[in-house]
Amino acid sequence: MLLLGIYEDTGSLSYTTTTARDLRSAAWLLEQEANLNVVNDFLRHPLDEPYQAVYGQLVDNIEWHSLHDQAILIAKARLDEYVEELSVLAHKLDDVFDPDASFLLFAYEDQVQLIARSSSKAVNVGEIARSFGGGGHGAAAAALIRGADLDQVQEQLITALEEHVKPPITVRQIMSFGAHTLRPDMSLSEAEAVMRRYGHEGFPVVEKGQLVGVLTRREIDRALHHGLGEAVVRSYMHTGDVAVSPSDSVATVQQVMTDHGVGQVPVVERGRVLGIVTRTDLIKLWSAGARPSRRDEIQRLLRQSLPVPLLDMLLQARDTANKKGYSLYVVGGFVRDLLLGMPTLDLDLVVEGDAIALAKELAKQLKARVRSHDRFGTAKVILGGTAGTNLPPSLDFVTARTEFYQHPTALPEVERSSIKQDLYRRDFTINTMAICLDRDRYGELLDFYGGERDLHDELIRVLHNLSFVEDPTRILRAVRLEQRLGFTIETRSAELIDDALGLLDRVTGERLRHELEWILDERAPGAIMKRLAELAVLRHLEAGLRYDEWLEEKVQQAMLMVEREQVLAEEGSEAEQEGHASMPSAAEKKYLLLALLTYRLTKPQLERFLGRLKFGQETAKYLWEVKELRALAWRLDKENLKPSRIHRLLHVYSPRAILVFAIALDSPIARDNVLLYLNRLRWVRPHIRGAFLKKEGIPPGPVYRQILGKLLYARLDGQIRTAAEEEAMAKRLVAAWKRRS
Repeated sequence: MLLLGIYEDTGSLSYTTTTARDLRSAAWLLEQEANLNVVNDFLRHPLDEPYQAVYGQLVDNIEWHSLHDQAILIAKARLDEYVEELSVLAHKLDDVFDPDASFLLFAYEDQVQLIARSSSKAVNVGEIARSFGGGGHGAAAAALIRGADLDQVQEQLITALEEHVKPPITVRQIMSFGAHTLRPDMSLSEAEAVMRRYGHEGFPVVEKGQLVGVLTRREIDRALHHGLGEAVVRSYMHTGDVAVSPSDSVATVQQVMTDHGVGQVPVVERGRVLGIVTRTDLIKLWSAGARPSRRDEIQRLLRQSLPVPLLDMLLQARDTANKKGYSLYVVGGFVRDLLLGMPTLDLDLVVEGDAIALAKELAKQLKARVRSHDRFGTAKVILGGTAGTNLPPSLDFVTARTEFYQHPTALPEVERSSIKQDLYRRDFTINTMAICLDRDRYGELLDFYGGERDLHDELIRVLHNLSFVEDPTRILRAVRLEQRLGFTIETRSAELIDDALGLLDRVTGERLRHELEWILDERAPGAIMKRLAELAVLRHLEAGLRYDEWLEEKVQQAMLMVEREQVLAEEGSEAEQEGHASMPSAAEKKYLLLALLTYRLTKPQLERFLGRLKFGQETAKYLWEVKELRALAWRLDKENLKPSRIHRLLHVYSPRAILVFAIALDSPIARDNVLLYLNRLRWVRPHIRGAFLKKEGIPPGPVYRQILGKLLYARLDGQIRTAAEEEAMAKRLVAAWKRRS
């Protein structure tokens, strides 16, 4: 019975909706001695009474409907008595009439039974059956409608078909725009260099703006093997009807590929090459199956996540782009975070067209400013002063582009390309998704590289095996994203990280510094640094860097202090001179953590680290201060140390460096002495000022600092407590100076 059910539901394992699970289940049932002869008896037996009479009714009452080039058969019959296994009649009708989809309606007493079959992805009979309270999948479904009239159900079915039958997918929906082309007079060696640069397996050949053929990698390789590198492209390209139009069906593309043996078919409109459609595009289309459209869901997420003024502005940008014939997409991290339920306002907008021209037109409408870079095809619309509320400071637009790396670790060269190629240049699959904002595709989710799958599986995966070779800084970004999201670096990607570690030594220091600063700005920088140490990445920044239990404890202490400061700031509390004054701000966090990370480096190691990563003078001075303070630890590790002695040791250093020193100290005695200075001693000042000394007849000079210093130390050590005691001591010091001079 179980095997019979599988065979019935899957058309004897032939429907396109058949899954690997169906096959495994059928195989297991056969291993348990399920009998295929019994299955055949039930599924393929000749029609007996009363099936013959019912079948005759169905044939007499067949109606054909054509929707979006789909031939749909509707047949109905009235039953005088209950008949079991009516689904066998669906198979018979399909065998005889071969429709794209068939719907059989059987009226018995006060109910109507619907049985549906489909061989076309454009007709999902499961969705249609569910609209009648039934169920099933795309290829086979059924429903039982109680208290219904047969003719009425047929009318409802026709309405449901009009709502659910999808128009056939056209070339425009799956093609990549902006194909690279070859000239017919190019040598095959030149063509091979172009193929190697772009990584495509086939190129349109264009002469005077018109398509004249297609050249594939296969022809190139064979010709070069025979030493024909100087031969021209025209001699070996495919000619004839090797193109399709944007409105052609997928079946047309398949036919062209089969007829000419090519895997890349140019898309041509009015003689001009618009783009290309490849085998990969078809495979992804087929693998997508009959998934329901998510456009409504994505539109809802955008409405829920974006302030109304910002969403309105995006749609205004969309309309402006569409009028110019461009397509507009929001891409990358925003899409990832939107699907994760933690949206941000950090938008990356990609234009299939001229991003700078679009930005200038939009800025004109908004009375805003534009900052653009022609070389990279990027533009920023500055919204400040004209934006109102709930808007980011700017909107960033970039022309869809592709990247090339001349050698490992090199900065990329960029060229204008399609959205598909633009997404391919990104670092990880979960960052390759895009949402189309075009009016006729609004809310369409583009996922060419399995980003949503990896988002669901919580994996960080690179797009190709040379990703870390081309840009080793992606290693640091992989770890940062892994720890931020609580994901795991996919197994093969982790292996590729290990293989590419040595290339970090060839990356410019500025790029490494930026990555490190972004890591230290994260909400959980300790976890990221720990993971970097596990993967042996830290030592490629500086051999002496390590993340162990000591540093983990110190980072936790620092983060607690930063969090406490943030809470106090949010509560509107003002900093007290004593106690709260040593708390670091959120803006100071990354420098505090950087100082802790480098605290145990030797002097040569710190010099090398600062030089390698090209830190600025202010940061370098700060880290050297911390290095000098570390040498004072033994001097401060004494009980009952005079406050004046503590002050003498520490007052020449910045409070931010002293705070790092306090966190890093392991000795409670030394730490208490340092915190005493930070929280109280550094705020103490003598009441006496230079004006008093001048009034007493002492000319300005170094003596002022000497006298005021003695007053300060006396006050710190409790030798004087009141203003009167301080004035009396000041007068004694003045008198002593006068006697000496």
